[in-house]
Amino acid sequence: MIPINILIVDDREENIIALEALLKRDDIRLFSTTSPNDALKIAWDTPISIALVDVQMPEMDGFELVEMLKSNPRTKDILVIFVTAISKDAKYAVKGFGAGAVDYLYKPLDPYITSAKVDAFIQLARSQEEIRHKNEELQNFAIVIKNSADIICSVDADNLRIKTINPAVETILGYKQAEVFGKSIIDLAIDADKADFRKKLGEIIKDNRSFTVFEFQFNTFDKHVIWVECRASYRNKTIFINISDSSPQKSYQMQLIKSKEAAELGRKVKETFLANMSHELRTPVNGIIGLSNLMRKTPVTEQQVNLLDMLETSSRSLLGVINDVLDISKIEAGKFSIVRTPNNLKSIVNSVFGLLKFNADEKNIEFLLEVDNDVPETIMVDSLRLNQILMNLLSNAIKFTERGHVKLTVSVLQKLDNKAKLKFSVEDTGLGIPADRLSKIFESFEQAEDDTASKYGGTGLGLTIVKNLIELKGGDLTVSSKPGQGSVFNFTNWFNISSKPVEERVVKPGKKLAPFVNTRVLVAEDNLINQFMLSKMLKDWNIDFEVADNGSKAVELLRKSDFDIVLMDTHMPGLNGYQAARIIRMELDEPMRSVPIISLSASAFEHEQLEAISAGMNDVLSKPFESHQLHAKMLKLIKKKPGVKKQV
Repeated sequence: MIPINILIVDDREENIIALEALLKRDDIRLFSTTSPNDALKIAWDTPISIALVDVQMPEMDGFELVEMLKSNPRTKDILVIFVTAISKDAKYAVKGFGAGAVDYLYKPLDPYITSAKVDAFIQLARSQEEIRHKNEELQNFAIVIKNSADIICSVDADNLRIKTINPAVETILGYKQAEVFGKSIIDLAIDADKADFRKKLGEIIKDNRSFTVFEFQFNTFDKHVIWVECRASYRNKTIFINISDSSPQKSYQMQLIKSKEAAELGRKVKETFLANMSHELRTPVNGIIGLSNLMRKTPVTEQQVNLLDMLETSSRSLLGVINDVLDISKIEAGKFSIVRTPNNLKSIVNSVFGLLKFNADEKNIEFLLEVDNDVPETIMVDSLRLNQILMNLLSNAIKFTERGHVKLTVSVLQKLDNKAKLKFSVEDTGLGIPADRLSKIFESFEQAEDDTASKYGGTGLGLTIVKNLIELKGGDLTVSSKPGQGSVFNFTNWFNISSKPVEERVVKPGKKLAPFVNTRVLVAEDNLINQFMLSKMLKDWNIDFEVADNGSKAVELLRKSDFDIVLMDTHMPGLNGYQAARIIRMELDEPMRSVPIISLSASAFEHEQLEAISAGMNDVLSKPFESHQLHAKMLKLIKKKPGVKKQV
C-alpha cells in the first residue's frame, strides 16, 4: 500500500512533535515545518494529501496559507484540517471553511478525536486518489478510443442496438456517429450476411464468450461493400466489438489464392505436358531399341551387326537425354523420391567402373578405382540414383580428359554406431574449370565454357541432376579445379550400414526365355511398332494373343473371351489405360474382373505409376524395356492365378 503524505504546519516545534507522535503509523508519511513559506515549497514539491495547519502563525496565518494552497492547481486538492486554540466561534469556522478547510481540530487536542478524524480523512484521500487514477485511465481510454483507426462500439445484448461508437465509423463506413446511435448493428451488414451476423452475435451472448473473431461484409454509407474483421466480447449484457477494415488483406488473400490456383494449374499443365512428352518421346525410342534387338535375332552380316550396335548406342544416348530432362522436371516439380534399400556398395561401384572402362580405354586414359578396406559391404542406398551420380561424374571426367587419368576413390570419413559417412571422390587430369565458372556448372544447361557443347556434346544437365540428387539424399557436393590441371568432385553423405540383402535370381538379357503353355494374352496398345514388337515377343513364347488399339476394344474383348493376363498401354485414344482398368475391376464379371494387368507406360513419372496401381493394375513396366523384364513380370503374375500351370 502506498503511504499517504501528511503535512504538519505549526510555528511551535513542541506542537509538531506532539502531532507526529499521535499520528505516526506505517501507512502514512509525515512532513513538518514551522514556516508557512517552507510549507508551500513542500506542498509544491511533494504530492501532499492531507495538511494539518495551525491557524495562528507570526509570518502568515493559516487562513492565508490555505488560500495560497487552494489557488495553485498542483495543491488545490489537499485536504486541509485547521488546528487552532482560538474560540470555537462560528465566524472562525466559516472563515476556515471559506478558505478551503474540510474540518477543525481544537487545542488541546483529544487523541481519540484527532486519530479518528485523521483516519477518516486518510480513507477519503485514498478514495480521492483512486478516483483520480480511474479518471486518468478513463481519459486515456477515451483518447485511445476516440483516435482509434478501428471502429469501437458497445451493443445492447437485448436488442443489438448500438449504445456507443467512436468517430472511426465515419472513416471506415462513412456514417456520422449520430446516424448510427440507437440503430441495430445488424443493419450495417450486407443483406446476404445479416442472418449469419445475427446468429454469430446470438452465439456470443448464449455462450458468454469473452473473446471471438469473425469476418463479414458491411455496407458503407455510399453503398460500397467492404470486408470487416470483428473482435467481440460479452459481459454485463453488453457486446463490445472492435471492427477493422480487412478489405486490403482480403484482397491480398484472394490474389494469393488465385496465384496459387494459377500456379497449381500451371504445374498440372506442365506435368500433363511432360507426361505426354515422356510418352511420345520414349515410345518411339522403345520401338527403335526393340526393333534393333529383334533384328539381331535374324540372319545379319558383321557390317549389319556394327550398324545395329551404332543404332542401339544412338537410341540409348537419346534415351539418356530424355531421361535427364525428365529427371530435372521431376525434381523441380517435387515429384522425385529416393528409395533406399540394402545394396552391395562395392558391386555398384564396380559395375559403374566396368561400364565406363571401355570409354576410358578408347581415349587411352588410365582409369583407376580405389575402395578403402573399411568401406561397409552393404548400405541402405537408392542404387539407381547412386549409379546415376557416379555415372555422370565419371563420364564427365572421361569426356573432358585427353591424357593422364581419371580416378574414383571411395573412403570412410567417420563411423558412428550403425552409420558411416562415406566420401566418393572423382579426380581427373582434364581441362579443368575456370574459377568464375565453378558456381555455374551446376545450373541447368550451363557448361564450363560457351563452346563446350559444340566440342564435346551433352545437354549441360548432368551436373545439375547430380547436385539435386545428392541434396535429396542429404549429402554434400564440392568441387575444386585448376584450368589445364584437372578437377576433383567430392560427394559425401551418411549411410546406414545394413545386413546383406537376399539376392534375387536375375535372368540374363541374352538368355533364351522359356515359352508359356496354354496362355492367352490381351495386348492393349495403339502404337503399331509396339504392337509389332509385343506380337513378336509373345509368338516367341508360344503365347496366343489378341490386340486392341484402344481401351474400349480391350474391355469388349474381355467381356467376350477369357484371357490369362492383359498388357495395357496407359496412353491410348478414347478410353485410356487407367479408365479401362477401372472398368475391368468394377464392371466385369469374374474371372475377368480379377485378370492380372501389367501397365506398359512410357511415362517416367512416379505419380503416373501410382495412378496405374490405384486404377487396379497389378504391376508397372516402363518403356523402353527388355524382353526378359516383361517375361519375368508375366511369369510372376500368371503363377499367382489359382489352378493354372503356365510355365514348362
